[in-house]
Formats: sequence, C-alpha cells, structure tokens
Amino acid sequence: MAEPDRPGRVRAGGRGTGVATVAGRAVVLGAGLAVLAASGFTYYTYASLSAGLTTSKALAGVQRSAPPHLDNSVNLLLIGLDSRKDMNGNDLPPQFVQDELHAGDSSEVGGYNTNTLIVLHMPADDGKVTALSIPRDDYVQTYGADGGMHKIKEAYGIAKAAAEPKLAAQGLKGAQLEQQSRDAGRAATLATVQNFLGIPIDHFAEINLLGFYDIAQAVGPVTVCLNHATSDPAEDGQGSGFSGQAGLNTLNASQALAFVRQRHNLPGGDLDRTHRQQAFIASVENKLKDEGLFNDLGRMQSLLDVVKKDVVIDDKLDILDFAQQATDLTGGNVEFNTLPITGFATIGGEDVNTVDPALIAREVQQLFGHDPGPAPTASGTPGPTPPPTPAPATTSPAAAPSPSQAPVAASGSSSSDPAAGLPMQGPAVSMGGIPCVN
Repeated sequence: MAEPDRPGRVRAGGRGTGVATVAGRAVVLGAGLAVLAASGFTYYTYASLSAGLTTSKALAGVQRSAPPHLDNSVNLLLIGLDSRKDMNGNDLPPQFVQDELHAGDSSEVGGYNTNTLIVLHMPADDGKVTALSIPRDDYVQTYGADGGMHKIKEAYGIAKAAAEPKLAAQGLKGAQLEQQSRDAGRAATLATVQNFLGIPIDHFAEINLLGFYDIAQAVGPVTVCLNHATSDPAEDGQGSGFSGQAGLNTLNASQALAFVRQRHNLPGGDLDRTHRQQAFIASVENKLKDEGLFNDLGRMQSLLDVVKKDVVIDDKLDILDFAQQATDLTGGNVEFNTLPITGFATIGGEDVNTVDPALIAREVQQLFGHDPGPAPTASGTPGPTPPPTPAPATTSPAAAPSPSQAPVAASGSSSSDPAAGLPMQGPAVSMGGIPCVN
C-alpha cells in the first residue's frame, strides 16, 4: 500500500505554538524561528539565516527503515546534548563551565549524553500538539553502534566514539571529524528513539549546554515555580548548583540552566528533572507572551544569532514553513507528557529505569494515535510480543498559574511503587502559565 504523503517539510497550519515553544534545551530553535515569522523578515533575511545554520544528513539513513506514517502527522525529535564542547569539538573555557554552567571544570564531564529527548507530535488535524519526554536513564535496545542494551542517553556517545577512529583513518580531523562523528551519534539516537517508540521521526533539532545558556541570556530572566525549597550544591563535577525557595523564583541564564539540570535532592530524581524542563518551557512561553518579545528588534536578533550559533537541524527541515507555523507562539496549544517506567534497577553498576516495550507502545498509541506494531529486534526484524502489563496511569493537564496567582502544585500526578511492577508517570504539563514543580 502506498505511503500517504510522507512529509519532508513541516506543514503549514494552526499549530504554531507547539512548533515554536516546546524544545527543552532546543527551545531556542522554535523561539528564534517564531521571531523570524512574526517580525515579517524578508526572504533575503531568511536566506541569510538558512545559510548560517548547521545542518545534518543523519536522518536520511534512519528514515529508510522507519515505520510507515499512517497519516500526515509530523514527529520532530528535540535533542539536548550534555556536552561541554562547542560545535567544532573545542573545549569550552573551564572557568565558564564551572562558574556559569555549574557543570564541573572539565570538558569530559557529561561526555556526549543526550540528557533531553523530547518528541513533538504535530497531528494532521490541527489538534493539540503533544510533547513526549523520554527519561534519559530508560534502559533500551540501542541502534547504530554496538546494538546493545544501554541507557537511551548513551546511544549518541557510543556511536560517536565508534565512528571516530574509522573517520580518522579516512583522513578526517578537527571540526570535520567532530561533525561527522556527531552525525553518527545523531543517527544512532534517532534510530534508537524511532525503534523504541515505534514511530517515524521526520525532523530533529539539537542543542547543547552552551546553546541553552545563550537562549536564556537572550530571553532574559525567567520566572519558575517550586513546590518546595531545594538546594543542589555543585561539588566535584556533581550537582547543578541550583538553589530555590518555595513559590516563584526569577532566574538568570546560569540559574535557569541549573534549574533544568538538577536531579539530586528531588523526590522524583531524574523524573522530576524532566518535569522541570517541561515547566521551564511553559514559563518561557508565558514570559514571551507577557513581554511582547516580537516587538523588541534587539532581542529578536539575539535569538536569531543563537539559532545560527548553537543549533543543528536536519537538512530536510524547511525553515520558512517552520517559521510560518510559529506566528501564534503564545497560543498555549501544547501538552507535555513523560513516558512511564516500571521501576528501577542496577545493571553493570549503573542505575537505570526499567521499561516495558508493550506499555510504551500502548502509551504512544494513546498519545499520538499511532499503532507502533511489534517492537523490532536488534537486527531490525519484529521481536516477540512482551507479556501483558498494567495500563499506564492516566494523566491530566497541569494547573498552570499566572505569575500573579498563588503557586499551586501541578495536577494529574500519579506514581506507583516500583517494587509492585506498576507504571510510574509524572504529571502532564500544559502551556499557558507558570506550572509549579518539585
């Protein structure tokens, strides 16, 4: 049967907010391109921006083995890379990494882990955009490198490290070696996510720690809300350096990065960090709406500069179409969800999240309306159907107060005892205000 109109570009339509604002560390991409559309830039300016972007061909091979599209929806993977290097592989200044990023004093800390993975599902019917966060420690079958079981965040770094000596043997070095080995990492991450969720990935955007810091600088102070006071000192390369009081907190760029990176001293650990990333994006959207960013040409230019400096996108993403969808940036048309886990385990000395492929398939089907079919094996052939598992916990949109309201806890949260083998899932987060999180 012929595949229905497989999208090569992001389609025009009424889903600008989802495209423009849900990006974790990659929030800069949507915001910057929303600026492009909202400010009425000329085609010349658009062409200039396109010429300055870093693009990747990593998606091409991955799409050849992708599950078929059942409709005209679009899935875009947002990758937040926990790297202390720039786009060319150069180490960031140690003092800057330590003082501003609170990320240790070595470029080797964090490696090339993808600590943020968010899939944007933009439905064909102009409905609400769904943003699905994948916990970074989910223990899954990886693709593109050794084909082993690893934390999903490690697929990028494993594939990059495996590709480097082969590329070096071909005479590649410096920035060229860095970019092509990163492409191997991107391809592995894309293939792993695609097979894990059982959905095709149509586009992707990638940004690292420096990019998040830069966009936070360009946007200016952002207000977030905490359910409880918390502190996470940065010591010996561990800890985010974040400290906040219960209620509303206004964060500069350095504090914002620490806020979305904290996982220690939180009741939900890494899952709470995922919810913080979601809540931060909602808070940014609230700020852009309240302050009328699109009327500030200087700040708009700063956002565009960050897009050119810090973001990598796939080479098939049509930026003009993408920007045209972003004009209603503050429409509140997005809901965040987080994939459920079944519990925790220690494997090879590493703490991991255990997951049930059948549960994941049902969750994705429910959220995206896409039947993923049987999970593929490492060789790419369908594997056996896992045994039945409990249905996922139901989530509902979070109550998101405006800054003038008293902070309230996000609703819809549910969790179960890992020992009981029941799924655990955090609250869904909707745009439209400042959600309170742990």
